[in-house]
Order: sequence, then C-alpha cells, then structure tokens
Amino acid sequence: MADHFAAPSYAADPAWADLTPIPQHEPDFTPLCPILYTNEYRDAMDYFRAIIKAGERSQRGLKLTEHLIQLNPAHYTVWQYRYETLLALNLPLEDELEWSDKVVKQFIKNYQGWHHRRLLITKLRNPKPELTFVTEALKVDAKNYHTWSYRQWLLAEFNLPELWVGELDYVESLLDEDIRNNSAWHHRYFVVFGSGVREGDTDREGVVRRELGFTKHKISIAPNNPSAWNYLRGILEHARLPLSTLRVFVEPLREKSSTWTIRALAEEEEDNAKAAEIYKSLATQFDPARKRYWEFRIREIVA
Repeated sequence: MADHFAAPSYAADPAWADLTPIPQHEPDFTPLCPILYTNEYRDAMDYFRAIIKAGERSQRGLKLTEHLIQLNPAHYTVWQYRYETLLALNLPLEDELEWSDKVVKQFIKNYQGWHHRRLLITKLRNPKPELTFVTEALKVDAKNYHTWSYRQWLLAEFNLPELWVGELDYVESLLDEDIRNNSAWHHRYFVVFGSGVREGDTDREGVVRRELGFTKHKISIAPNNPSAWNYLRGILEHARLPLSTLRVFVEPLREKSSTWTIRALAEEEEDNAKAAEIYKSLATQFDPARKRYWEFRIREIVA
C-alpha cells in the first residue's frame, strides 16, 4: 500500500489531541503474519478506531474518511461511517454526490464506492442524471461489472419510462463499437427480457422475432463471437423455442469453421450418433484445446 500524498501525522496534529489513538493490536500481541501497512495508513486507522469508539460524528471525521478512502478505497467500514455521518450532520447529499463523481471514477472497479452512490441516490430519489454519469463511467471501462450492476439497479429501482426509453439504442451503439462486449449483450437481455414488459413491447412474439433477427445479423458478422451465441440461446430458452429453430441459419455458417456454429449443430441434432460425430470434429479439428470437454459431451449422449 503506497503513500498517495504527504500527509501530516494525526498523532502530531493538535486538532486530534483530544483523542487517544487505538492500535489494531494490543501492545503485547505479535501477529503471525502482519500486514505491512504504511505508517500513514496505520496512523489514520488508529484515529479512525478512536472516533468510532467515541461515537463521534463530525466534519473532521469526514475528512479522515476522505484520507482513508484514498489509501484504501475498499474499506467498507470507512464508507459506512461516512454515510451515517452525512445523515447525522444533515449535510446536503447533492454535495456528496458531486464528491462521489470524482472518487467513483478514480476507483471505478471498487464496489464500496458504487454502493455509497446507491445509498445517496436512494435518499435523493433523482435517478435521471445518473444514467449520464454511468454512461461516462462506461467510456472509461465498458465492461466493468460494478458499473453495469449500478445501471441496472437504477433502471429497476425507479422503473421510470424516461429512464428506459433510450436503453436499447444505447446498447446497440455499444455493440456497434465492440460486437464482443459481453456486458452489453448481457444488458440487452436485461432490458428486453429480464426486467418486465414496458409500453411498446407488449407484442412479445414480435420482440422475439426482432431479437432473433438482430442477433443473427451480429453472428453473421462475427461467427466465433460467444457472446452473441449465448444471447441467441437465451432468446430461444426465454421463448421456449427448440434448438432446431436454428438449423436453417446455422448450416451455412458451418463452412466458416465456427466452433459455436458447429456446437449449435451438435446440440440441436436429434440423432445422437450424428451429434457424437459433430462433437468428435470439435475435439479433433475445430476446438482441440477443449478436447476433454467434447469427449465428455460424447459420453453423455452415447451412454
């Protein structure tokens, strides 16, 4: 854990002289495998424990959490103390949200920062600007799990038509940029099938036809894209359509030696002997890296 900036010692700061720092361990305790904290972090945490013990909710406590979050953004107790202190002091949460803008983007893969933001928006009940924030965050990392989870939480929690209206177009733009963006494919399923039926999508058979056409087009561009194939299978499972529905589409793609195309042919083949032959071709010719898996699939169907 590296020092992020030169910070004065809390132990040497007169503003903290009223508190007795509390070390992590008792003086006579020697841990077997001690964590090599920096002196800066150890000093800050000793005073954080003291503040917790004293039950203090204060501006200096908030400043201390800012320092600690820079040193260790995954410290959930620090985040929780910060949120509870904001409420106890009745501070404007809009200001905290603005502070969070920078911190969340700085530590974009950190769950605690996103959860803190969720708590703030739950109180503020103003989700619309958040989609813009999340869109900007996804430009930094288009496949970040926590960012996508937060976006889906916003949509589901508030369920406002003005939030949903642009989601499908947004996902399509991401897939135009990167057809293999598995996170975008997953979000498309969430929007279309996993979050209820909204106005304009009540013709579910029409929605299925639309999604089948969209996905087949993307597969024709990149036949070896597992994300699109998984989405296609998801459509069929959701609509309770058999895999044989794909035969007319899949057969011509076989010539492109697509592992996923050949796998689809094997899975929809009703004749077990023919399916075993297709799996054998995967094991020996098209996907030898997973030979044992394909041999396992052969044993499954011939047993």
